[in-house]
Amino acid sequence: MRPGAAPAMGARRTAGSLGDKLFEALCKGAGVLVLLTLGGIIVTLFIGALPAFRHFGLGFLVSTNWDPVEGREEFGAFISIFGTIVSSLLAIAFAVPVAFGIAYFLTELAPPWMRRPIGTAVELLAAIPSIIYGMWGLFVLVPFVQMNIQLAFGETLAAIPLVGFLFESRSFAGTSLFSAALVLAIMILPFIAATMRDVFEQVPPVYKESAYGLGATRWEVMRGVVIPYTRVSVVGGIMLGLGRALGETMAVTFVIGNANRMPQSIFDPSTTIASVIAMEFPESLAGSLQQSALFAIGFLLFIISFVVLATSRWLLRSRLKA
Repeated sequence: MRPGAAPAMGARRTAGSLGDKLFEALCKGAGVLVLLTLGGIIVTLFIGALPAFRHFGLGFLVSTNWDPVEGREEFGAFISIFGTIVSSLLAIAFAVPVAFGIAYFLTELAPPWMRRPIGTAVELLAAIPSIIYGMWGLFVLVPFVQMNIQLAFGETLAAIPLVGFLFESRSFAGTSLFSAALVLAIMILPFIAATMRDVFEQVPPVYKESAYGLGATRWEVMRGVVIPYTRVSVVGGIMLGLGRALGETMAVTFVIGNANRMPQSIFDPSTTIASVIAMEFPESLAGSLQQSALFAIGFLLFIISFVVLATSRWLLRSRLKA
């Protein structure tokens, strides 16, 4: 090849082809590694849970018994499943309106100099360890709920026809499903708010300007332009928050009361799958029926999370087709 001449095109293609194949192999390997890891977790949980499933059968899902005393060893998952789902749904109900208000304020109402510090402060909430949330909830939030919500409004709300039993106070300790839901709502708030803010900012300005030009108000623009344009990402952010709420452990353990009995109202103590595992797994004997039951409820938590995410994907796909 003459000095200064360009390399042959065939050589370039060979080098590029080798690099593409190597990059493709690495990407495939990363994807396969994720699937293998996920499969390994599922198999490990199922193998550990198999003795409990064999011993209790399908009754394990609906039983409210949980007695780890040696010689009796009766276990059921219904109470922890119920507490997990109810506390997470309450947290979503508390967090989503506040997150929407924060995102709406930051994108539509706040002056430019205020948006960055407030947005940063909201995002910093996500960096606080969950055990700190639990300690704060136990020493600050629980007494506040006890004195200012449960005692102040409990009797009034309990008098409401048909739904009053949901607010009737039978325990005045302050640790309850309601307290756990409040702590969870604060924990998932930054994830949902940050997602909503980011996707609201991605709406093309021409869409909003066109709506304003037709005489729409700010709320009408948000309701008719921004929300329809971003609904997929908004629902994704909400499901991200729900996923964290379902699996949260230490913060919930501090404030839910850890009572293995069915709550009669949102102000009663209860338990969740994660809190039961955190409280009892270190004390369970290897190979015991108690440890197998803990593996079983962990497997059920995995299934619940999968069903929630799969349902959200199905709903989003249905909305997009519509």
